Amino acid sequence: MALRILFLTNNKNSLGLYEWLRDRYYVELYSGKLGIDQLKAIKPDVVVSYNYKYIIDPATLKYQGEGMMNLHTSLLPWNRGANPNFWSFIDNTPKGVTIHEINEGLDKGRIICQRECFFEPEKETFVSTYEKLNQMMTELLKEKWEDIVNGIMEPFQQPEGGSYHSIKDLHLLKSQIGFEWSDNISEVLRRYEEYKNR
Repeated sequence: MALRILFLTNNKNSLGLYEWLRDRYYVELYSGKLGIDQLKAIKPDVVVSYNYKYIIDPATLKYQGEGMMNLHTSLLPWNRGANPNFWSFIDNTPKGVTIHEINEGLDKGRIICQRECFFEPEKETFVSTYEKLNQMMTELLKEKWEDIVNGIMEPFQQPEGGSYHSIKDLHLLKSQIGFEWSDNISEVLRRYEEYKNR
């Protein structure tokens, strides 16, 4: 299938998937704020967003129409927004990865596919779990790609509820308990419980 793909990212950890797609299709890599001008110039059939920091405005979404998907390292509807892996441990919510359609709501588009996973906090850091989620996302997209672009997957609405966190939430908690991404997760959770129980 001859597809033109626009791959949106601001994170080098996403480049493995970009390279996999580039080996098979015509792919443009873009890290700036997407607008209608870029879509007119590139004319993508599919837009893939992964670790992309910008919110795509409604006019740009409307211009592209269908074929826009985001790769989010959480089991939506849990942990929409920033740093989903971190909050899945702090809030003790389900963990996994989700490929979903992009709409005007932040991480609220219909779910195309997702996969749940489980971690042992005593044996993990935020870095190690993030790397495993990135690997799981890579495997899921590769496995489901043909079904996605051929319209075989049936997207479905996200369940009610879930959770959301902003980057400000992370900065606030970090100022309260202090942690590094390389810290053992169970140790950070212990400090968090101590802080809550003061």
